[in-house]
Amino acid sequence: MTTTTAAYSGRADEYAQLLGAMSAVHPSDRQIVESWAHAVAGRVLDAGCGPGHWTQHLAELGLDVRGIDLVPSFIEHARSTFPGVSFATESIDDIQEPNGALGGVLSWFSTIHHAPEDLHTPLAEFARVLRPGGRLVLGFFSGASLEPFDHAVARAYRWPADHLRGRLAAAGFDVLETHLRETRDERPVGAIVAERCATGH
Repeated sequence: MTTTTAAYSGRADEYAQLLGAMSAVHPSDRQIVESWAHAVAGRVLDAGCGPGHWTQHLAELGLDVRGIDLVPSFIEHARSTFPGVSFATESIDDIQEPNGALGGVLSWFSTIHHAPEDLHTPLAEFARVLRPGGRLVLGFFSGASLEPFDHAVARAYRWPADHLRGRLAAAGFDVLETHLRETRDERPVGAIVAERCATGH
């Protein structure tokens, strides 16, 4: 078990209680993800699903979706809370899907703990499992420079949006949209919607 997985395992109940419902989601984030969802065709993966609320929401929107997370406590919570949805304990660095099997991947703040030198691994996996034209939406903490910070659970990273766009392009994606939000009371956040290139890298 990685340090990050262990840290989330120790606080999974607290995290689920505070953030594990759509009522805790910012309206702008909901709009971004729902817009992405309506443009997706085919099966969808909630990569790093946490307590499973986004997975359930996507299922309610009519998507054929399953959720994966490396924290067993999150998967147990998700299965018991949303019994009609498929969940598995699985790493976003090693997704158990065939090449080109999916129409969409939601990675909602699931790569925030990946060090810059390791980020290529999940991005390559997202590209591998998406069919050409499949769409990824990636939530992240934004910042003027690439830097680590002390997240409530484990060390996380702030990324300038242009850095992430470059990483996505290198992984085989065309960036379609970039959304940034900053308020006085919250950390700056962003979301990037990207499409799997027709010709892989």
